[in-house]
Amino acid sequence: MRNSSLFLRSGLTVAAASALSFLVAAGPAEAQSGISVSTTGSTVSVTTRACTNVNGSWGTASLLNSRQANFSQGRQVSLSGTSALQSAAWSNVSAGTYTVIVICSDGTTAGTQSVIVSPSVRPTISATASPSRGVMGGVGGGSQDYGTLTLVGGGVLVGTGVAAAAWYLRRKSSKPYRL
Repeated sequence: MRNSSLFLRSGLTVAAASALSFLVAAGPAEAQSGISVSTTGSTVSVTTRACTNVNGSWGTASLLNSRQANFSQGRQVSLSGTSALQSAAWSNVSAGTYTVIVICSDGTTAGTQSVIVSPSVRPTISATASPSRGVMGGVGGGSQDYGTLTLVGGGVLVGTGVAAAAWYLRRKSSKPYRL
């Protein structure tokens, strides 16, 4: 009894999996677009492999905004490229939603696709104040000339420090070691 229910369940699982694979293989009812649209900043570009060269022309691509209804109302650009890949691009496109349509030179539509152009954020550039006398670096203040009195005073301070350190270390080493 257990074996028959196990086989029944396995059979139903296999049947469901095979039916699902047929549905996936059939694909969606709508046709796939033969174009690929991308945006970089305010530039929209389209590529396709669907067009053939007829009398030196691959076809035309049109960029339509939301208020335009047909191909001829959009910004049109001729396709360029090779038999392997054709492309077109529009620059200085303002932010918004657009539709790209590509019509090959033989009159067939390669595809239609919507694209959203995001507003570009431009960095603000501002001037900063520069130092009036250059960088104040160097050994001992390289941008200013000190007099003899200042140099002698600095030498006395350094000499006093060296003498005090020597006296402290000598005194410390003369004491016996204690635990």
